[in-house]
Amino acid sequence: MLDHLIKGVRVVDGTGGTPYLADVGIRDGRIAVVGEVREDARTREDARGLVLAPGFVDPHTHYDAQLFWDPYATPSLNHGVTTVAGGNCGFTLAPLNPARPGDADYTRRMMSKVEGMSLVALEEGAPWNWSGFGEYLDALEGRIAVNAGFMVGHCALRRYVMGPDAVGGQPDEEQLAAIVRLAHEAMDAGAWGFSTTQSSTHSDGDGRPVASRHAGPAELLALSRAVGEHEGTQIEAIVAGCLDRFSDAEIDLLARLSATAGRPLNWNVLTIDAAVPERVPRQLLASERARETGGRVVALTMPILTPMNMSLGTFCALNLIPGWGEVLGLPVPERIARLRDPGVRAGMLRRADSKEAGVFRRLADFGRYVIGDTYSPQNKGLTGRVVRDIAAERGQEPFECIVGICAEDDLRTVLWPMPTDNDPDSWRLRQETWRHEDVLLGGSDAGAHLDRMCGAPYTTRFLGDCLRGRKLVPLEQAVKMLTDDPARLLGLRERGRIEEGFHADLVLLDPERVDAGKATLVHDLPGDSPRLDSKAVGVRAVWVNGVESIRDDVVTGAVPGRVLRSGRDTYTVGTA
Repeated sequence: MLDHLIKGVRVVDGTGGTPYLADVGIRDGRIAVVGEVREDARTREDARGLVLAPGFVDPHTHYDAQLFWDPYATPSLNHGVTTVAGGNCGFTLAPLNPARPGDADYTRRMMSKVEGMSLVALEEGAPWNWSGFGEYLDALEGRIAVNAGFMVGHCALRRYVMGPDAVGGQPDEEQLAAIVRLAHEAMDAGAWGFSTTQSSTHSDGDGRPVASRHAGPAELLALSRAVGEHEGTQIEAIVAGCLDRFSDAEIDLLARLSATAGRPLNWNVLTIDAAVPERVPRQLLASERARETGGRVVALTMPILTPMNMSLGTFCALNLIPGWGEVLGLPVPERIARLRDPGVRAGMLRRADSKEAGVFRRLADFGRYVIGDTYSPQNKGLTGRVVRDIAAERGQEPFECIVGICAEDDLRTVLWPMPTDNDPDSWRLRQETWRHEDVLLGGSDAGAHLDRMCGAPYTTRFLGDCLRGRKLVPLEQAVKMLTDDPARLLGLRERGRIEEGFHADLVLLDPERVDAGKATLVHDLPGDSPRLDSKAVGVRAVWVNGVESIRDDVVTGAVPGRVLRSGRDTYTVGTA
């Protein structure tokens, strides 16, 4: 007898093949039968007019902490994501050196700063009762509603071995051997490989460059060799050029890391903008160089424009513009005084429009910003208005106008920058770039930057756009890009397709409605901390390992997810 039977559904199986009508039966967590089913089932549903797809796979998340207080990985699970990859960008919660209990506090403060996580939620929401990476994985086992796999973070490896010297220091021969040995132990326990960052935007809770930014090529290559000795592993890496364009040295480094490991390396995020046509070919040069040297470098890119919630009062992407952090990091009264100084503003605008600002130059067109929530009587009626219009009425420059508005709210004003790359040429360039063999959809950062952005709903918003919007790719190709493609890159065993014998990770969709709702601020984290959330539209149900986990955008309370461990749950993906 089947556990559940889905009757008369339009199957989009993840292979990119033509959709077809069929019945799909689930038994013991697997897809038992696809076709005309006459077998009895404990439960069944009529799915005529609906679409059944494999569960979506998100290759870049930061749910490492959130899964402890939110086993459903919301809102990703609501939007059909059944498998998440965590431990990215060099940041993980493990291993922690038991001889230095203070390292947990350092890690929490670092994650709060670099990934925009609530410090209160990190302190109150996770048990922090592990030392080794395997113990961290064990702490999640049996209590999550999604499937989750994790890289081991370079910063944690360095901190465990070198302590505070990990920031600014270089390991001696003995320490390097210990770092590599610790990476081996993590992969033995199930880590999917290792992740690292050398991005200039990544600083710890003390404002210093995070530990992995101090690592030289020899250390990175030693860790890459370790990755190559384990089944079902790979590398995720961030360098400064990910934000705009790679340097020659960065292209060479990424290619060498992948070739040394004999494993794919992925990075994010590839920003596609027709106004900067030279960026895409430059970034994909890393993939070409890697293939020439026996490696494979894969770029992650988002198929939607993720709105960003900005503020002059709290840490956000504006702080990452060169020179801006020095002003925006001041106490609020002093910050306001500095921002009101025309000379200071002029200097900030010059830096924002400079070459060194890279992709952050897109944030410098302040006339395109829209005013969000306001808090003072003086700003009544400004919510929803475009800054360019307000500035024209006041006879001010747009940035001067924004400063004046925000100062009235003690810098609490919410700002929404309108994307500069929402033009037809940019969408055509995206459509073309997605065809490249080393470009993969992903980069949601779900679980991070919680009060500033909400990338988790990219799956449903992309499908809605493909079905009823720009229609850049047909439905069957869009589903493949969200399921089988990332599953194959990550080497997931028997996931990513609707096929008999595969794990029953499934999403039942209404093609006439599937979409993502507007991101709204909610206070549902530990300590009443805020985050942006988005409702799923047109998602009838989600099954994880054959168990219904979402029904009409509401979690069922089931926790059928599994901690996916390298080797056991992943196979080795080559670089050819």
